[in-house]
Amino acid sequence: MSEIALFSAIIAPMPFTMRKRLFHFLSENPFIAKVQYATTHPPRFVAVLFIDALQRMVRIAQEGANAKQKQEMADVRAETTYAARRFYAQRNLYLTGATLFLSLILSRVFYIILDFIHTQEELNAIQGKGGKAAGGAAENEQLRTRVKELEAEVKTLQAKDRDFDTLKKQASQQQTEYNRLADDLNKAVSPSCRTVSLAGANHPQTGSVSDKRAD
Repeated sequence: MSEIALFSAIIAPMPFTMRKRLFHFLSENPFIAKVQYATTHPPRFVAVLFIDALQRMVRIAQEGANAKQKQEMADVRAETTYAARRFYAQRNLYLTGATLFLSLILSRVFYIILDFIHTQEELNAIQGKGGKAAGGAAENEQLRTRVKELEAEVKTLQAKDRDFDTLKKQASQQQTEYNRLADDLNKAVSPSCRTVSLAGANHPQTGSVSDKRAD
């Protein structure tokens, strides 16, 4: 009955979290470990009883076949005894076989579900790492986009610097040309200015050159 109850509790539908806690308790608790170690011996005795019941049932079947071949006078008491012996042998065979089969099934189902829980936990951990990796990949993609934007801004600033240098060169050339033209103009204007100055000195009022001889 304990095996049937435990098997029913194991295969009963329940949430994954509750099932995980139950199986971790059953697999990690020291007291449960001692109980499991103690329950490893009864299946061996049940296996011995199963083999004995199987041999007894085969022997009884052979005795019945031999009795039919002899064709002796039928005895009601002998037939009743034979039927009872065969019934008990079959009953023992079925009981021990069912108990042995249930113990094996219980053990295998327990470890299969425990492996499933461990696999599910590993899968959840991998999915968590994958989510973090995806977040890191998205962040890296954003950083790459930002780097490209900064590179474009740097190129724009470099182009503006080149344009500014070009304007400076043009302004410098224009300033040089302006200075040259101003110098040429000054050189052209200077002789006429000197002539006017001399004329003003000789004739302050009329501005004409005096004739020394006429005076």
